[in-house]
Formats: sequence, structure tokens, C-alpha cells
Amino acid sequence: MRYFLLTIFFVIFSITSKAEILKPTPLLSPKEVIVIQLKALENNNTPYKNAGIEQTWEFAHPSNRQYTGPLENFTLMMYSPLYSIMLEHQSHKIILVEENYNIAFYFIELIDKTGNQFGFEWILKKVFIEGEYNNCWMTVIVSKPISISKGT
Repeated sequence: MRYFLLTIFFVIFSITSKAEILKPTPLLSPKEVIVIQLKALENNNTPYKNAGIEQTWEFAHPSNRQYTGPLENFTLMMYSPLYSIMLEHQSHKIILVEENYNIAFYFIELIDKTGNQFGFEWILKKVFIEGEYNNCWMTVIVSKPISISKGT
């Protein structure tokens, strides 16, 4: 039910908002964070160019942001050959590997816009730093893609 409500909220939010980005909140589960990020990347240029990348960046863990740099650098990284396959992808499947109170491991199967299938390790951690992200699940690592199959 919670997943359904989040999906409805996300669809309504996407239709009614031109520039607002969903923000991390302690109310979101790790899977809900990944759903938000992958749906945004799947529709990267809606409602404006690179909105999906910006939405994904919003849920990057503070330690991940230190590694990737500011949004402009993150955008360049997302257009690199390794990660551009996530942009405007056809579909994805989120598979829980392991989760505990402060870290969650998922495997993502993704079919890119040309029909090739890839896998990614996606790791989230709960933030324990006082401030706006305290107790929020945020992405710390997305692995390089693993080729699973080529499209027809």
C-alpha cells in the first residue's frame, strides 16, 4: 500500500510540478528512494532537460556528493558511457539483496533504450549527520554496469 501511495504521489507530483524536486525525508524507505531515482532517470528530460539527473542527485548521500562533486559534475558523469545507459531506459527491476537498520543493498536489472540489459549494485545508507538529511536513506554507491544480455 505504501509503495502504491508513493507511486500515485510521484505521478501526480510529476504532472503538477514543473520545477519541484522530491526531497529526502526519513519517511521514505530505501526501496522508495530507488524507485524515485530510477523513475526520474527513466524520464530524464521530463518535465525539463536533465530533471531526472537532478532528482537522482537530490538523493545522493553527502559522502557520495564529496566523491562526485557538484550537480554539474554529476550530470557529466551521468552522460558518460558507463552511466548514460540509465537515461531514458525502457524498464528496470529492483531486487533486494540485504537490508538492515542503516544500510541497504539492492541489485538493479535495467533495460536501456536500445534493448540491452545491464545490472547494477545500488547501495543506500541512512544519514546520521545532524541537519536536513538526518535519518534519511540516500544512495552511497551505484556500481559500474554489468552487461547481462544484448538486445535483439
